[in-house]
Amino acid sequence: MNKKLVAVAVAGVLAAPLAAQAQTANVTLYGRLNIDYELLTGKQADGSNPNVSRLSSNSSRIGVRGTESLGGGLNAIFQIESNVSGDTGNSSGSGLASRETFVGFQGTWGTFKMGKFLMPYDDLHPIFGNVPTYTTSILSTADLWSQGTLSKFAGGFDARLGNSVRYDSPVWAGFNFSTQLSMRDSSGFADSETPPPATNPVVYGGDNGNHTQETRHAYVWGIAGYYNNGPIQAGMGYESNIKVRGPNLNDWAFTVTGAYNFGIVRPALVYERLDYDTVTGSLTRNFYGVSLTAPIGPGALYAFWGQATNGEGSSVDGTRVGGLTKGPNSSSQQWELTYTYPLSKRTQVYAGYVYLNNREVAAYTFNINSYTFNTTCFTETVCPNGSNGKPGGLVLGMIHLF
Repeated sequence: MNKKLVAVAVAGVLAAPLAAQAQTANVTLYGRLNIDYELLTGKQADGSNPNVSRLSSNSSRIGVRGTESLGGGLNAIFQIESNVSGDTGNSSGSGLASRETFVGFQGTWGTFKMGKFLMPYDDLHPIFGNVPTYTTSILSTADLWSQGTLSKFAGGFDARLGNSVRYDSPVWAGFNFSTQLSMRDSSGFADSETPPPATNPVVYGGDNGNHTQETRHAYVWGIAGYYNNGPIQAGMGYESNIKVRGPNLNDWAFTVTGAYNFGIVRPALVYERLDYDTVTGSLTRNFYGVSLTAPIGPGALYAFWGQATNGEGSSVDGTRVGGLTKGPNSSSQQWELTYTYPLSKRTQVYAGYVYLNNREVAAYTFNINSYTFNTTCFTETVCPNGSNGKPGGLVLGMIHLF
């Protein structure tokens, strides 16, 4: 009996500080379900252009985040966020901590965190992107901008990267900045490899390096500054992929964007420069875009047009990274029109149309939930009378936040 009493007493002593710590912690469960119906078209390799119906989940997620006061204005912070495949049930990309996941510190000096999260470059997207539909689904405006559909290993600049450390500054008179470094080490499943079968054990994630990349000291570095004051929003960002796609292949991207809210309409502009190293020389491209957001009734109308110019540089014609191809008739335009209607503070429905007008040898596709179409034309010499597909889609969707 005495042993039992001692055990109970010890357990109480050990539990007391844990209970006290729990009382000072602030933990929140949150999530989003965003599912839509899509009617798609896009020329196939056999020349056909069928209508395709599908249901898609768009950046749906569930997560838990929290803070703990450490005293002196310093807080410990954490977040564990997981992707949810709301259309099919969990897939190989929907494991625990498959989205923004980190631990860190926060104070008057700013925020420092370690884990897996998007680069500062991606935080420029909402300034000109389709905020009413949460900048996701095939309505994402990062089809051309940043080649968002691509992993880091393939040359994209819109990836959520593991093995990252990041600093976010405090806000000074509307201005703040962020910088991030992602080590391409082999501690996670690499985005350069084919996902293994969904057997036991299941391997989730991606957006990491491998042993080959870590031994050649590959890394990703980015920095961006933002201004948000009154009706003005603006941002500028730079991101560099060092030895990610190969031992002598360095890529970089630069964007500047801005918007002004007149109340009745909010116009926004964006410019981007992409520069890739390839085995035959450089491959470069410019991108320009304009968008308009306007309150119409209780909802919001959004319109967007963007153009990626022909691929240029010293590489040979037909050189391709993602959808960007070197040579004439390699430009593409993205057109988009949407309307989002709130049913409550947490539930919205939306409708929209998006179209990628790829020229003969361009091969751009949707950033979120890409669609397979013909991409066999690399130069007009190879297929002078043909062209790659021009994917387009009508969208009807619903978003619920919790």
